[in-house]
Amino acid sequence: MSSTDEAGGSGAPEQLAFIRETVRRAKPRTWLGAQRAEHLPVARVLVDKGLLHLDQFFDYAVPANMAEEAQPGVRVRVRFGARVVNGRREGGELHDGFIVERRAESDYAGPLAPLAQVLSPEPVLTPALLRLCRTVADRYAGTLADVLQLAVPPRHAKAEAEPSPPPAPLPAAPEPGSWSRYPQGPEFLTALAAGHAPRAVWTALPGPNWPQEIARAVAATLAGGRGALVVLPDGRSTARVDEALGELLGGGLHATLAADLGPKERYRRWLAVSRGSVRAAVGTRAAMFAPVRDLGLVVVWSDGDGSHADPRAPHPHVREVALLRAAEEGAGVLLGGHAVTVEGAQLVNTGWARPLAADRATVREVAPRVRTVTDLDQARDAAAQQARLPSLAWQTAREALATGPVLIQVPRRGYVPRLACGRCRTPARCRHCEGPLEAASSDVPLRCGWCGEAEERWHCTECGSFRLRAQVVGARRTAEELGKAFPRIPVRTSGRDAVLPSVPAEPALVISTPGAEPVAEGGYAAALLLDGWALLSRPDLRAGEEALRLWLAAAALVRPAGEGGTVVVVAEPTARAVQALIRWDPAGHAAFELEERAQLHFPPVSRMASLTGSPGAVADLLGLTRLPEGADVLGPVPVPGGRRGEEVERALLRVAPGQGAALAAALKAAQIARIALRTPEPVKVRIDPLEIG
Repeated sequence: MSSTDEAGGSGAPEQLAFIRETVRRAKPRTWLGAQRAEHLPVARVLVDKGLLHLDQFFDYAVPANMAEEAQPGVRVRVRFGARVVNGRREGGELHDGFIVERRAESDYAGPLAPLAQVLSPEPVLTPALLRLCRTVADRYAGTLADVLQLAVPPRHAKAEAEPSPPPAPLPAAPEPGSWSRYPQGPEFLTALAAGHAPRAVWTALPGPNWPQEIARAVAATLAGGRGALVVLPDGRSTARVDEALGELLGGGLHATLAADLGPKERYRRWLAVSRGSVRAAVGTRAAMFAPVRDLGLVVVWSDGDGSHADPRAPHPHVREVALLRAAEEGAGVLLGGHAVTVEGAQLVNTGWARPLAADRATVREVAPRVRTVTDLDQARDAAAQQARLPSLAWQTAREALATGPVLIQVPRRGYVPRLACGRCRTPARCRHCEGPLEAASSDVPLRCGWCGEAEERWHCTECGSFRLRAQVVGARRTAEELGKAFPRIPVRTSGRDAVLPSVPAEPALVISTPGAEPVAEGGYAAALLLDGWALLSRPDLRAGEEALRLWLAAAALVRPAGEGGTVVVVAEPTARAVQALIRWDPAGHAAFELEERAQLHFPPVSRMASLTGSPGAVADLLGLTRLPEGADVLGPVPVPGGRRGEEVERALLRVAPGQGAALAAALKAAQIARIALRTPEPVKVRIDPLEIG
């Protein structure tokens, strides 16, 4: 072999790799001069652009060689922005899209660009899912393309090529089980098994039984020949319901759509739901659009949890999507949780749903004992100065540790997340953005909680002092202090950085931030809810409701009072949320909140939208918006969150019930007008914002 041959042989693999890479990246060519499909030669396509002024369908020609695969619901690639050259469209950028309809003729008089490629023959966009996404986009002043990005997961070719298993036989109607503790519980299951669509706001009893109760409701729905969908706020609760369904139904009847499955496995399970291989889907927020066939029941657990609101545009809320789906598909609804939201109370008040709750005797039997300690008592207590625990909480924890673990809920994560001047109590603020300064640990410089800038030479701008004091103490600092107070007791922490799913029944101190409380085997012997003022004093309309929800979620993990279970809450006993916790009366608290908001014309009695941006941009959008008659404009007012030197304002728009659709349409039209006028500064529009202030 010559040296030339040897060189060519060594370079062959590189050349083949280059050719394969070039072929893989090759873009589909625009169809030129090919025959159109004889039957329904026009495809109406939703192009994945996500721009408000392009929120519409576009017509494309269907080549004859794509006629069989280019069916409604499939993914395609099209050229967008093509120009007319010699009577035909050429050029344009390639974009993904969905065929929504095949038509005989187009409403557009000019030449049509052809479909560039059918990405997959799998019909992932069903007519029911398309209607739901269109309704959600209109409700939240968003685009259909943005909602579809939330509803349809990315394609995975290998998962799509695998066949889904045949549907498993439907189960028999389950026994009521622990639903018998609720007077209307067995009747609710019977209605589901009969194929009816009952709607209920469920006040779940404390204890570990709620996953099994959800599983029985799903089983009753499947026994009635219809599908079920369960949406939960986090992966831990999803895992508990998944386990309960597996124990009750076995395998093959439900699919869990969890975010940590990976793209292939998640898409494979989603396809099993779409193809009808499984009749029930369980998952977190993204599962609210799962294409369950013949939907008979939608379950939303803890609908007041902020995780149910999608952070991506147009910010739909799981509860509202569930109600829209139930109305569109004739399904039953079960809004459940240990707490009752004001929106749930309104559904009951209007008669749209019925309450599903236990009687007072049952509640007293299974709930723990709740005791209170005021902030004033804590300030006067010498024990509290040593480990932030008043004597009552200290004594409760010491006695409870003899029989099991003790849960300690701290409102803030971190070490010292809020600081103030040690002399004049002025809050410590960042010099760059006025954000709050935080201490990550005792030996790390201060850092801004908004912009992240380090502050090594802080001094008070009011009195000149260099001393700092803690306004709020975080979970890590609390764990450090309690470890010194109880030296022979193990201390475990659960928070955003590391969330524990469960803890054993052995004595331990479990420090947790709200929402990250692990489940204890056999229940906690006691729970201490510290710094209640930090939750109650938040400048937000939902502060009391949210504080009660977080307290109830933690207290529900504690053993019943008959078994010694005790909850100590450090907050003002006269506060409405504290009294509701003592009485274990979340429904009464929600009803009172609803009555108060009705007097003030606040949501959910009214519909609201928030506009956030620079002062000029917000004023510009308000000037272009044709508000419905009787609409109120609250603000604009300055809000935190801007970058260095940037001022941010927010305005709230309020309309009467029944005018929410008109408000969303007006805001969408105004945003399109700003785009047409080439106004550069964006404004964040959010319908039904969670935080009103």
